[in-house]
Amino acid sequence: MFQTLYRWTLSLAESQHAPLALGVVAFAESSFFPMPADAILIPMSLAKPKQAWVYALICTLASVAGGVFGYAIGALLYETVGKWLIDLYGYGARMDDVRTLYAKWGWLVIVIKGFTPIPYKIVTITSGLLAYSLPLFIILSILTRGGRYFLIAALLNRYGLQAQLLLDKYFGWFLGILIVAIVAGFWFAAHVI
Repeated sequence: MFQTLYRWTLSLAESQHAPLALGVVAFAESSFFPMPADAILIPMSLAKPKQAWVYALICTLASVAGGVFGYAIGALLYETVGKWLIDLYGYGARMDDVRTLYAKWGWLVIVIKGFTPIPYKIVTITSGLLAYSLPLFIILSILTRGGRYFLIAALLNRYGLQAQLLLDKYFGWFLGILIVAIVAGFWFAAHVI
């Protein structure tokens, strides 16, 4: 079953519409959607290794644009959409703690959450809600999201063949680890940070 899913993912990655899909997922992930763009970036980069840098750029730009959209949700629509999303991801009861954390360490929160699998949409919405400096938010988002996606591109450029051989053999494990990382990121975001 996992091999069929893996082959389907690779064939989708080779589609002419794959870059658009990658951009849409990266945009949505930064503002409201739970699936990270890495799940599409990695197979696309493996299918077309010479395009990995382009795909990383698409992810970065779309993710930052999605981050600005998330910022707007927090700044303009918090009482309706923003609050619902924050509650959905388990942060509703902790907003006072988050405000205090942002007041002292806002830039560090953006850097850590922008580079890790901890849900970035929490950062984008919260940054808008708390009126964090939009220019600084955008700069930090470019650095962290770009750093994350270009690191993946660099690793796949360097170790792409080995990664593809491993994914060919252990795609089920990769999928399981990705799901665990997503769930752990949401749990960590809701209970620790």
